[in-house]
Amino acid sequence: MSRIKEAFSDKKAFIAFITGGDPDIQITEALLYEIAEAGADLIEIGIPFSDPTAEGPIIQAANERALRAGCTVDKLFDLIQKVRRKISTPIVFLTYANPVFSYGKEAFMKRCKEAQIDGILMPDVPFEERDEFAEVCRKYDVDFLSMIALTSEERIFKIAKEAQGFLYCVSSLGVTGARVDIPTEIGEKIAQVKQISEIPCAIGFGIATTEQAKKMAKISDGVIVGSAIVKLVEKYGKECIPIVGEYVRQMKQAASFDQGYKYMKG
Repeated sequence: MSRIKEAFSDKKAFIAFITGGDPDIQITEALLYEIAEAGADLIEIGIPFSDPTAEGPIIQAANERALRAGCTVDKLFDLIQKVRRKISTPIVFLTYANPVFSYGKEAFMKRCKEAQIDGILMPDVPFEERDEFAEVCRKYDVDFLSMIALTSEERIFKIAKEAQGFLYCVSSLGVTGARVDIPTEIGEKIAQVKQISEIPCAIGFGIATTEQAKKMAKISDGVIVGSAIVKLVEKYGKECIPIVGEYVRQMKQAASFDQGYKYMKG
């Protein structure tokens, strides 16, 4: 069983996102240990990039801080190879097509395998163009993760058939960032996915509170939180480690509140 599959095995998964190298690479290392210890089932690391089109202002600013601090793709690969000696939590990269093309697709995925990166998510690569990367991902056993959104309509069935690892279900229109209200219509989209695939479906974008985590966990297989964690990193800087750890513990508990619940096909 792959590490990603195990993360969703018989439980609702909590997925924590951080921007790699924010505020610096040493804090990222400490955060990875803390988040794993706090119970996150999967960790998503954003590779800092100058044009992160899916991100709202909080994560955009984190990208800028990380780049100013000198974070590079190679530094992140080296860091993850180091932390892999201590943590087994599945780790996936969120990045964009440009950094992978610039690094070289083959070289990038080879390093993913060496660093034991379990999957990669590229929000700017549409489903119809996934073959550009999917083959080399398969070669190096890196799951090429897919996304669905409220606007995906009939493409949901095509995406679900090809999905690997888990399906990232976008809760709201627009870019990342905390929201007061999260529409539950994404539950209807997940129900469509479950008609043809047992791929785990995790909801992200906008989730920040324990109540929102409970609500989204009830209609999915997992909850993804990014901007709320990144905001803590921004606010507390180098003192953020225990604060992020406690937040992850609370959100993990909230997402797990109904572990007896099993997703039922619609």
